[in-house]
Amino acid sequence: MIRGVYVRFQSPAPNARGVHPGVFGLINGLAKHGQLSPEETRFKEENHAWFHANLIDPSDVDPHVYDRTLNPKATAWFRPTATHLLERVPGYLAILAAHGVACVRVEEIDPGTVVYEDPHQVVVVPYATG
Repeated sequence: MIRGVYVRFQSPAPNARGVHPGVFGLINGLAKHGQLSPEETRFKEENHAWFHANLIDPSDVDPHVYDRTLNPKATAWFRPTATHLLERVPGYLAILAAHGVACVRVEEIDPGTVVYEDPHQVVVVPYATG
């Protein structure tokens, strides 16, 4: 595993499962509820397609990576070297801000137990607390 500061953009509040939804999930939630303007929808579709072409979907490699029993609360984090991916996040953050949806940048040196990794990201299960 490459050491450095891993980055995640997520809701500051956990959902009912105790997971902080990530930036893509937050945008998808707005879209699901018909809250995006045509321009925002176009941005989402174009950028989701770009990410799909430039970032591996961990579920395509391991269908169990986000299994709620095997890997509870698993979340994806960008590697510190994924600058070309991180450069696209501000557009998503602008849309969330326009809709009053909070999204924070979280940085961790060791965000949890790695259950998947590739050159641009890791998926981790957070360490148990308390």
